Amino acid sequence: MDSYYEKVHELAIIPVVVLDDVADAKPLADALVAGGMPSAEVTFRTAAGEEAIRRISAEVPEMLVGAGTVLTKDQADRAIAAGSQFIVSPGFNPEITRYVIDKGALMMPGTATPGEMEQAMSMGLNVLKFFPAEQNGGVAKLKALAGPYTGLRWMPTGGVNTKNMMDYLNFDRIVACGGTWMVKKDLIDGQKWDEITAICKEAVQTMLGFSLHHVGIPCGDADKAASTAKAICALFGFPCKTGSSSDFAGPVECCKVTFPGERGHIAIGVNNVERAIFHLGLQGVAFDESTRKTDEKGKTKAIYVQGDFGGFAIHLVQK
Repeated sequence: MDSYYEKVHELAIIPVVVLDDVADAKPLADALVAGGMPSAEVTFRTAAGEEAIRRISAEVPEMLVGAGTVLTKDQADRAIAAGSQFIVSPGFNPEITRYVIDKGALMMPGTATPGEMEQAMSMGLNVLKFFPAEQNGGVAKLKALAGPYTGLRWMPTGGVNTKNMMDYLNFDRIVACGGTWMVKKDLIDGQKWDEITAICKEAVQTMLGFSLHHVGIPCGDADKAASTAKAICALFGFPCKTGSSSDFAGPVECCKVTFPGERGHIAIGVNNVERAIFHLGLQGVAFDESTRKTDEKGKTKAIYVQGDFGGFAIHLVQK
């Protein structure tokens, strides 16, 4: 997968921004960064779009910024010149799509039907915008299309919000969701940057879905792990599960071998470990790469956070 799409996947949420005043570009970008969403699809729906992209690219370099609602070759040229890292259109126009591809830019045309998707695939594209998502059948339609189009991935936009985005993001063929709910016109016009940041933080927390998964007890050997697990199961009626390196008593892991953490470890469940690594990394959190575990597809399923937390180690695990 292209490095751009990898970053989009890690971000998971791409704000779709409509700006009437160029002066709002930087404070809005700063608000998005503070909220854990350092990205924006700035649309060409208004005259301010081009200059807003230019300012964000120059003044907030940590932002992944692209151009949306690109309908003409002229708009595509201006968007690329302004510093757009990707180009998005609401629909599939073969001429414009080919023009942007030939320019060497990353293009994500809007599609809604199998025919449009096949045409885009014939141009070498395998990540497409699905728009308007909710009005076109939502994630149920994409799951139906995933069968015949095994190589396609989508970024649904249109009707997506904090309440329903996980319906999409829990489907592994979704790269990210685009949306306007955190950058509504009244919030921007009112310069309510703190409110925008708060909405972004809520969406990111919902997307990551942190929760206590289990607690690990360092028992030292197999016999002690087995007896500890049985005692806990008998006490609370938890189900027991025997493993090669640990025995589980419900949410308690009784470790037969040594794991990180002097007193034990705390496992935090997340919706997507790779996205959690990225977003926590934005806050300066570091991870112990030697502890990364992957599944058969190469997707990260567990990793330890660097550091000690009251004698406990902390690791992220896939829910």
